[in-house]
Amino acid sequence: MDERGGRPASWRVGRPGCKETDVKIPVKDAVEASDQAPEPAELVVEKEEADMAEEPAEMTEEEMVEAAIRAGEEAADNDFKLKYEKVEAELAELREQLTAAEDSKAAAEAKAADAVSRHARLQADWENYRRRTAQERLDERARATEKLVEALLPVVDDMERALDHARSQEMAEDFKQFVDGVDAVRSKLLGVFDREGVEPIDPKGEAFDCNIHQAVGRVEDASQYDETVNDVYQKGYRMGGKVLRPAMVTVTYGGDKRPAPEPEADAAEDQAEESAE
Repeated sequence: MDERGGRPASWRVGRPGCKETDVKIPVKDAVEASDQAPEPAELVVEKEEADMAEEPAEMTEEEMVEAAIRAGEEAADNDFKLKYEKVEAELAELREQLTAAEDSKAAAEAKAADAVSRHARLQADWENYRRRTAQERLDERARATEKLVEALLPVVDDMERALDHARSQEMAEDFKQFVDGVDAVRSKLLGVFDREGVEPIDPKGEAFDCNIHQAVGRVEDASQYDETVNDVYQKGYRMGGKVLRPAMVTVTYGGDKRPAPEPEADAAEDQAEESAE
């Protein structure tokens, strides 16, 4: 439209006095005209060929079978894949359970081994305690017996001195019977000592041993070996290898040296002692 008169701008075209350059077409009308313009023939052919290419071609029977086989294989593969993944997950879970069970088994075995070890230690401690207490009881009994024997030793010494003195005198028949009765009492007491393992030490004529003898004097005597017990003033006693009281003796000097004991004799004595034990 003409802005000044409200007429279309195209009315000037072809009229005298109007130039072509003076024709003005609105932009909107130009776009609509371009849309309404017919397409070229080549573009129309290409478009039809493209539409025909997009349309699916009719499949033959073999192609349909192959397509069905492929579809079945794909479905089977998918199903197998799902089952495989499921089985793999179950296998992983079972492996975790197996690992947990193995850990539990190892813990149980360690606990059982610890219990066995503690039981063995307790058993060993109990055996040691039983032996120790038994030995302590024996030691206590031995100490009690030792104290009693040590207390009775002076009584035995006095009885023996009285008997020796009485027998050195002339006695009447009735007094002799009395002395014999006292001697019987002494023998019974020594029998009790013997049952308790008490042994007298009476080393007259033996080699002096400082472990069981107590020298109270020396006597010169060339007829005996040197360091020989000459007289026993007081007998000694030992109990279970322990010396309760050493023997009081006199020792000789001035004689020949005592020869060393023969090894064979010592070995025979040791063997006899071992066999007796």
